[in-house]
Amino acid sequence: MLQQLDSADSVRREVAPRTTQKHKAEFGQFMTPSSVARFMASLFPSIPLKTCRLLDAGAGVGALSCAFLDRWVTGGFGFESVEATAYEIDDKLRGHLAQHLAGYDNVTASIIADDYIERATAEGLQDRGYTHAILNPPYKKINSQSAHRFALRKVGIETVNLYSAFVALAVGEAAPGGQIVAIIPRSFCNGPYYRPFRDFILERAAIRHMHLFESRSKAFRDDEVLQENIIIRLERGGHQGPVKVSASTDDSFSDLTNHDHPFDRIVFPDDPERFIHVPTSPEKNAIELSEAIRSTLADLGIKVSTGPVVDFRLKEHLRDMPGEGTVPLLYPGHFSSTGTTWPIEGMKKPNAIERNADTEKWLYPSGFYCVVRRFSSKEEKRRIVASVVEPSAFGDVPVLGFENHLNLFHESKRGLPEALARGLAVFLNTTAVDENFRRFNGHTQVNATDLKLMKYPSRENLIELGEWAMQQGTLTQEQIDAKLGTLTE
Repeated sequence: MLQQLDSADSVRREVAPRTTQKHKAEFGQFMTPSSVARFMASLFPSIPLKTCRLLDAGAGVGALSCAFLDRWVTGGFGFESVEATAYEIDDKLRGHLAQHLAGYDNVTASIIADDYIERATAEGLQDRGYTHAILNPPYKKINSQSAHRFALRKVGIETVNLYSAFVALAVGEAAPGGQIVAIIPRSFCNGPYYRPFRDFILERAAIRHMHLFESRSKAFRDDEVLQENIIIRLERGGHQGPVKVSASTDDSFSDLTNHDHPFDRIVFPDDPERFIHVPTSPEKNAIELSEAIRSTLADLGIKVSTGPVVDFRLKEHLRDMPGEGTVPLLYPGHFSSTGTTWPIEGMKKPNAIERNADTEKWLYPSGFYCVVRRFSSKEEKRRIVASVVEPSAFGDVPVLGFENHLNLFHESKRGLPEALARGLAVFLNTTAVDENFRRFNGHTQVNATDLKLMKYPSRENLIELGEWAMQQGTLTQEQIDAKLGTLTE
């Protein structure tokens, strides 16, 4: 009987390479490898039930349903029968799906060709009695003016991607105590766009288990997926208790680790944004342990903003090199571990912007600032890379332009005292900050909101860090990390 999942997997391996990127993008389609499907099926607790009602929305060729049913037929669940509902809109896959589900005895399979979002929202979101849901939902942005967006809004779901919409709908359709296991990108864990989705889930379900793939590219290697994925198990209407967090490098699960964490390490009680953290070790890291790192940016009198110069909107005012009437325009490429280099000849980006009536409101007075790149490359070890803007690098220019790929720390749109700017950069470049950040951020983007919600040392401590850094010259990572441990309240 275990041949159904193997068959589904061989179909996946045959179909995936022949499916064009355009087709995958249109359907947001990435098929689940059998190793991942088996692991997901293993996460369901064994609940005494006569009839299991299984939902697989976006079922593809049926790998997830087959993994679940394979576990059942080998004695992994005590059900007498299974009613499986599988949604799949892609005609190319539905025939395979029907064939695979037909291979099981005591399974009543209903295969629905409709759009899951349209069908689930049509009569208002309601309990459909699903006891189990297993999902690898499509991954694709939902346009703010689309029919999907309005249909979801009508049933109280406000979200920006198909994957989060599918999970929210599955939670809404599950019976009380229903178990939902889904493999989804980590992007929902943080950021303002997914805040309503986090609220929806946390109000209706308990998080029971999260599994993190520590390699960005291995879980869906055949489809070249570079978004970091997690597997999550939710319980509809469950009382929230500790959360099991497991991790493995890839989909072989050969180095699987498991730890239980109290829920207040997953969603911090004082976090208004309800970021979801995925700690991979039982030990608290230096940021959590330090009583000296408890200040908000508001406590410090510092603001963080995205660089205001969006280059394609101000194209006519940009200049490759500085000249009369221009001021420096700063991109991430102008900053490195050795400091600020400006201008850079032959750089693909402009080095300057004209200062005139159209650009004036986007410019900041010259001064010391701390900047953090908004995007890191996928190969980079660090997500947070902070640098100090040194006004001496630009001569006596009165104002500076900061391009949109930078986040900028400032005091009401003015520079910071030098020691404060340098202290902030030292703190942000510590290993502990980077580790802590990765617990809630699974993509390569660092948003101003993320930086705003972090905790920082006091203003006095940051100035002290900056003064120390100014006396040291070039700092090693070891020195920075050791210095963080010396901070006191």
